[in-house]
Amino acid sequence: MKRRALLSLLCLGVAACAAGNQASDSSSAAALEAYPPEGRFLEVSGHRVHYVEKGNGPPLVLIHGASGNLRDWTYRAVDQLSRRYRVIAFDRPGMGYTPRIDSDGASIFEQAALLSAASRQLGAERPIVLGHSYGGAVALAWAVEHPERVSGLVLVSAASQTWDTGVPFFYRLTSGPLSGIANPAISALAGEERVLNAIAGVFAPQPVPAGYAEHIGAQLALRPASLRENALQRASLKSEIARMVPRYGQLGLPVEMLHGDADTTVGLQIHSVPTSRQIPGANLVVLPGVGHAAQHVAASQMYAAIDRVAARAGLR
Repeated sequence: MKRRALLSLLCLGVAACAAGNQASDSSSAAALEAYPPEGRFLEVSGHRVHYVEKGNGPPLVLIHGASGNLRDWTYRAVDQLSRRYRVIAFDRPGMGYTPRIDSDGASIFEQAALLSAASRQLGAERPIVLGHSYGGAVALAWAVEHPERVSGLVLVSAASQTWDTGVPFFYRLTSGPLSGIANPAISALAGEERVLNAIAGVFAPQPVPAGYAEHIGAQLALRPASLRENALQRASLKSEIARMVPRYGQLGLPVEMLHGDADTTVGLQIHSVPTSRQIPGANLVVLPGVGHAAQHVAASQMYAAIDRVAARAGLR
C-alpha cells in the first residue's frame, strides 16, 4: 500500500513537473516574441554577445544589474548619452540574449573578460565603464583584472563589499538541486502583478517611471535558464568580491560613485562608503532619499559623473 501511494505521488510530481515545463515554455516563447533583440550580435572566441551601440565620442560601456538586461539602458540612457558618447550596452552572460558561459554560473571575472574582449572587438579599446548594482561589481572586476582596457569607472548603486547575511532562500532554490522543478514553476506562475511589484521594489521609495515596466522585458529574466544563471551569479558574488577588495588600492584610474542613502538593496554604508575610501581618488556622491534605481531616478547626476570621469581621463 505504501509503495502504491509513493508511486502515485511520484506520478503526480512528474505530471506537475511536465505541466510546469509546458507552461514555462509557453511563457518563455511569449517573452521572446514580446521582447526581441534590440541590437546586434558579435562572437568572442565562439561566444555570442548581444549589444546595442549608438553615438559618437569617447567610448562608454554600460553594464546592467542582476535580473536585468540591456533594455534597462535603452529605456532612456542610451539615447541621452549617445549625444556625447559612443555608447555600448551589453547583455551580461545568461541574461537577455547573451548565452551563459557555462553551467556553473559566470563569475564577475569571467563576465568582465568576455565584455572587455567584446568591447575591444568593437574598437573600444579603453572605454569608460559604468556598472549598476551587480553590474558595478563586473565593472570593478574589469578594472582590477584588465586595467589597461579601461579609462575610468562610474559605479552606480554598486555591490562592492562583502556583507553579513547569507544567500537568500529564493536564490538557493533557483540555483539548487530543485531548480529543475522550481524554475519552470516560477516562470509559469509569475504573473504581471508580481513582476510589477518586484520592479516597484527596486525603485522604492521613488515611483516607477512611465513606460519602464513595459520596456524592460522583465519576463526575459523569468525564463528557467536565466533564473538559474542569475541565482548562481548572485550566490557566488560575495566570495568573488572578497577576492577583489584587497586590490582596490592598486586602482589608478578615475572613479566616480553614486549611491542613494535610501537604497535597501545594496546598502550605501556597507558598500560605497568603504569602497570610496579604498580606491585612491574615488569620488562618492551620496543621493539623499534615493533608492536602488539611481541610474533612472538620478539620471542627471549619473550623466554628470560620466562627464567628470571623461574629463579626469583626458577624454574631454
